[in-house]
Amino acid sequence: MWQSCGHQSSTGQGKGLVGSNAASKVYVAPGEHDEFYAFLSGGFSGQVSVYGLPSGRLLKVIPVFSVDAEKAYGFNEETKPLLNTTHGFIPWDDAHHPELSQTKGVPDGRWLFINGNNTPRVARIDLSTFETVETIEIPNSGGNHSSPFTTENTEYIVAGTRFSVPFPQKDVAIGTYKENFKGALTYIKVAPEDGQMSIAFQILVPGYDYDLAHSGKGKSHGWTFFTTYNAEQSHTLKEVNASQYDKDYIAAVNWKKAEEYLAQGKYQEFPTAYYRNHYSEESHMATSEKIEKVKVLVPSECPGLIYYLPTPKSPHGVDVDPSGEYIVGNGKLSADMSVHSFDKMQKAIANEAFEKEIDGIPVLKYEEVLAGIVKEPGLGPLHTEFDGKGNAYTTFFISSEVVKWKLGTWEVLDRAPCYYSVGHLMIPGGDSKKPWGKYLVALNKITKDRYLPTGPEMNHSAQLYDISGDKMELILDFPTIGEPHYAQAIPADIVKPKSKKIYELGANKHPHAAKSEKEARVERNGNEIHVYMTTIRSHFAPDNIEGIKVGDKVYFHVTNLEQDWDVPHGFSVLGARTSELLIMPGQTETLLWEPRKEGVYPFYCTDFCSALHQEMQGYIRVSARNQNVPLKWGTGEQPES
Repeated sequence: MWQSCGHQSSTGQGKGLVGSNAASKVYVAPGEHDEFYAFLSGGFSGQVSVYGLPSGRLLKVIPVFSVDAEKAYGFNEETKPLLNTTHGFIPWDDAHHPELSQTKGVPDGRWLFINGNNTPRVARIDLSTFETVETIEIPNSGGNHSSPFTTENTEYIVAGTRFSVPFPQKDVAIGTYKENFKGALTYIKVAPEDGQMSIAFQILVPGYDYDLAHSGKGKSHGWTFFTTYNAEQSHTLKEVNASQYDKDYIAAVNWKKAEEYLAQGKYQEFPTAYYRNHYSEESHMATSEKIEKVKVLVPSECPGLIYYLPTPKSPHGVDVDPSGEYIVGNGKLSADMSVHSFDKMQKAIANEAFEKEIDGIPVLKYEEVLAGIVKEPGLGPLHTEFDGKGNAYTTFFISSEVVKWKLGTWEVLDRAPCYYSVGHLMIPGGDSKKPWGKYLVALNKITKDRYLPTGPEMNHSAQLYDISGDKMELILDFPTIGEPHYAQAIPADIVKPKSKKIYELGANKHPHAAKSEKEARVERNGNEIHVYMTTIRSHFAPDNIEGIKVGDKVYFHVTNLEQDWDVPHGFSVLGARTSELLIMPGQTETLLWEPRKEGVYPFYCTDFCSALHQEMQGYIRVSARNQNVPLKWGTGEQPES
């Protein structure tokens, strides 16, 4: 029946790749480019990693929720605000689900969103620069897991709470869970012109765990579907106590109806606090805005806003096929896979085919919304994506395999083993209206014997399958950064033409930019020193500074004067308790340095930039607090005031 990962599959791939044409399928010759960008979540690294497909080459690591010494993200003064929250400066998070912006249901290559699961946040990455440009905190939430899945035209991204918490937060006994704990489903509005995010509204829902989500498309555009578990509302030993009922739910939210209720003023305004942090490409600086209220819709006051679809217990993923008709959600321990029908759901709503009502939310009858059942496909179904040819592909964690099946007939067509314990999978565009159904990437939790050993733990694994034919063919393994949960991919030709090569120096509106060496200078304001510094191959201006005192706060505002692609400069100074700076052409970044003892301190360029890179260095003299050493600076001559 089920294929274990150690057996030979129908394609013979259990014997390995010897004698196959796999190598030729993934080979990208020197100087040639990959066909796809693949964006993999970094999980507990808090980052996003970018790989080329089919080569599996690591192209970039994008810092998002964690500080990154390579790029000074979270260390320099410009990006620190992006990590602000109501809990303080939080330089780490658990990043799970990258999500590409869409237009008419198809990824458009403008932005990539990703969630922070631990301290609930969502970030937006600008794909013209591959840099994080915005983060927004999610209030009234604990564990931002079912996030940040986009609607068909990126009208909204969603954020459902994984852990229900008191709403609003307050000091209550954990044992009063059923009385005091609630869930929040958050809709974040995305501005169509520049992508800026704002919380449009939240929906107050029963205190279940809201696990994953996907929004509808085509006929189901205007709806979002969230999986839930723990309908028992247990607060302890959930592996037992949250598995008592035969069914949990998929929550179906009509967000267009929500917009109607908002326009009618049928919302409550709750006091709260959350941060929205935004990076300006003009000023090269991030700023933080604290917001202290949120609009909340209550289902009992808003009929037709949300419905529950019964689903075999403990479902994880929920996925919508390209037509928008089929909603796939399955219990993690089910032997079969249930598929819901959007058309049948609409009919059941019209006929009021309800089992019961929970906190004003009608529960539809299971049989009335069921489209079909995939019989005995595997053990531990988690996630499903689609190839645009009428086929679905589902991962099975326990039996370590991907299974291909036919939409509408529910027939199993093929199965391929994974190595090992596969979680998410990804087909480029596989959650959109028009998938590029050529490759499938399996994101595996355990690698064991796949790579050279590296101590007690090994990197997680991604495995690339060719799905262009009738049978899946494993063609590549490659290790990944952190724990990849989900991934998305897009043809490189969509993103490449938009890629920024430099920041125009003339457009640099950083308040401390020095746009030429003539503007380089050093200024004192009490205990604050501001160094307006420039870099160009192969020197700093100034490169000698005197008159700094122990206890000063020294701000190095470094502007890269280069206007040539791929010529960043670095800046580091002895004793700095942050990281280097890595300044792109035309950009300004700031390093804060607080010298603690007297001496002469070297600084240098950390990014190899020219044949005379080693000579790109300078000195700072630090004197005792009570010394009256005049402030002097210069380059290429004796310092003078």
